[in-house]
Amino acid sequence: MISLTSPVETRAHGWPAGAKLAALCAATVVLFATKALLWHGVFLALTLGLYALPGALFLRTGIVRLRPLWIFAAVILLWHLVTADLRAGLVIVMRMMTAVALANLVTMTTRLSDMMGAVRWLLTPFRAFGLRTDLVELAMALVIRFTPVLAEKGRMLALAWRARAVRRLGWRIITPFAVLAIDDAEHVADALRARGGL
Repeated sequence: MISLTSPVETRAHGWPAGAKLAALCAATVVLFATKALLWHGVFLALTLGLYALPGALFLRTGIVRLRPLWIFAAVILLWHLVTADLRAGLVIVMRMMTAVALANLVTMTTRLSDMMGAVRWLLTPFRAFGLRTDLVELAMALVIRFTPVLAEKGRMLALAWRARAVRRLGWRIITPFAVLAIDDAEHVADALRARGGL
């Protein structure tokens, strides 16, 4: 498993995870309350500026992790171009890019243990209703850790397909990808059982 944290140590790494999550929530509320295209351009530029502050390596790493958004942005813009409402499409795309970039920024500058500590604190009141918060914490940690692992395995499968097949990559890759995901899940389940389970 690999971490989503940044390869560059920044000042934000020392900030409390709860404060960063609260700031992210507030920023997201502002993004969805704003309708003006100009302001969304300003917000996106400021977010990219935050990525650029720690240096070129941090900026490059952050932009690479946002790459999967481009396909969604293209589909949204194409749809709004067809419906003759390109301005609304640009607002949606900029809002999406800024929100995800800010969330990614929090993830890159927060250790997983700190993030889980904030989640544990937020879930504390639900223990009175019988919720096992340790299960929720573990599930969230596994999702955060395994998302980049599965993405990398999907990329390797796609490369293997292109190296061996004449036809374009299609739905046939879904089955081996699902088998890989299930195999990883079984290994993690075995590891948890070996350590006492839940």
